[in-house]
This record gives sequence, C-alpha cells and structure tokens, in this order.
Amino acid sequence: MVSSKLQAFWNHPIGPKTIHFWAPAFKWGITVANVADFTKPTEKISYPHQITVMGSGFIWARYSTQIIPVSFIFSKTDYF
Repeated sequence: MVSSKLQAFWNHPIGPKTIHFWAPAFKWGITVANVADFTKPTEKISYPHQITVMGSGFIWARYSTQIIPVSFIFSKTDYF
C-alpha cells in the first residue's frame, strides 16, 4: 500500500523527478533560511543572502504578473 503510493508520487508528471517539484522546494529553502536570520544581530546578517532573497522575490513577482490562469473545465473558446 505505501510503496504503491510512493511509486505513484515518484512517477507523477509533477513529482520529484521534475523542475515543477524542485523549484518551489528550493524557493521555500531560501525563505526558511531568511527567517533564520531574524534572530541574528544586524552586523551578522549575510548581505549576499539578502540580495539573493530580494532578486528571487523580484523574479517571482514578475513571473506572477505574467501567468494566465487556465481552467481545463471549459474549452478555450469559452474564454473569449
């Protein structure tokens, strides 16, 4: 039972063998690392890390403005 669910997860079209899985995982990794900096004194905060977080935020903000949501319930002709 568990192995079949694990195999289904592993072989899923957006499972761990694809960028659709790993890109958000790494993005969340950057966010979690940034939260860890909340407890550090100001002089010990990593500027390259903060620049990476800022750049990543700009990229994701731009990307989110370019996405066109698609609903597969209706045909493409129903949108226009």
